[in-house]
Amino acid sequence: MEFRDLKKQYKALKDKIDCAVNETITSSRFISGPQVKELEERLAGYVGVKHCVTCANGTDALTLALMVWGIGEGDAVFVPDFTFFSSGECPALAGATPIFVDVDKRTYNIDSEKLEKAVEKVIADGKYTPKVVVAVDLFGLPADYNAIKPVCQKYNLLLLEDGAQGFGGRINGKKACSFGDISTTSFFPAKPLGCYGDGGAVFTDNDEWAALLRSYAVHGKSGNDKYNNVLVGMNSRLDTIQAAILLPKLKAFEDYELDSINKSAEKYNEMLKDTDLLLPKIDNDFYSSWAQYTVQLPDGVDRSFLQSELKKSEIPSMVYYARPMHSQGAFEKTDSSNADCPVTEELCKTVLSLPIHPYLTDEDIEKVCSCLKTALDKVR
Repeated sequence: MEFRDLKKQYKALKDKIDCAVNETITSSRFISGPQVKELEERLAGYVGVKHCVTCANGTDALTLALMVWGIGEGDAVFVPDFTFFSSGECPALAGATPIFVDVDKRTYNIDSEKLEKAVEKVIADGKYTPKVVVAVDLFGLPADYNAIKPVCQKYNLLLLEDGAQGFGGRINGKKACSFGDISTTSFFPAKPLGCYGDGGAVFTDNDEWAALLRSYAVHGKSGNDKYNNVLVGMNSRLDTIQAAILLPKLKAFEDYELDSINKSAEKYNEMLKDTDLLLPKIDNDFYSSWAQYTVQLPDGVDRSFLQSELKKSEIPSMVYYARPMHSQGAFEKTDSSNADCPVTEELCKTVLSLPIHPYLTDEDIEKVCSCLKTALDKVR
């Protein structure tokens, strides 16, 4: 059993993907080919924003957004403590100081009340200037933007939506990657919409920012003049082959994959509802794209033992994430390490992610749940 079965997906889409790749190779337009523009238009239309600018990966997407806003030394950027490293890495690399904020125990996303307290503390301390909130759509579920946006408006903060795991999620029909002043996503292979390498995209309704994003992504060039670089930028383009691969995958994602993966999550919820595991919580107005299906283990349960028992039955499992951001080595001797995030610290000890993807069968889920229940009985 695969944790995220890209082999099954490829088998289902093989003819279309092979054709798209062959067309790209035959044309030899490997950089900035027509498929890139087509993909950007399709993605912008799907998300519901004016502009989509593709780039080399999701980390670059975050970096480009911060470059457009001129974020740097002396600025405070508020980041959830429970997330992948790049959400905090990119502000730090820009010279800003990440301020790590605790998350909601049930949704895993940034806690808006704790966010406001963190902003007020930074203002009171006076060492840094609050500038940006990075709201991560973790495990496929959009953050609570109805609660986050008022905090941003109150303190005049820019909102950067990190939708690397959230693409396809939505709130009241409004899609992830449309909630931020700028939003980003990743096409890393295991993401809800993934390519066959690295890739990313940035979304915005702001015309000026979109132009800057395109310039910064290609060495700061000016319009179509390749050799007039008006800004100091970076080299961050989505390869044409990756765009070609993403086009048929986006159609499958829209047509049936999102529906399929949500049915798998419902099957998990039904089969595990009588256990003492804490299952994912999706409020009525929210829809998840299920980048991960993550449960929380009861107190005292040995997670390593459970994983080893699952492995005996050839069932993979993962821990996202085993260490709070603020306690990682890169931040341990910085002001960013001074974070009060007890929920994150608890989650890092208790979360366990189970296999989920659009091609998971009911039989697979039944096997996972049966083995997991047996393992839970053994540790009691």
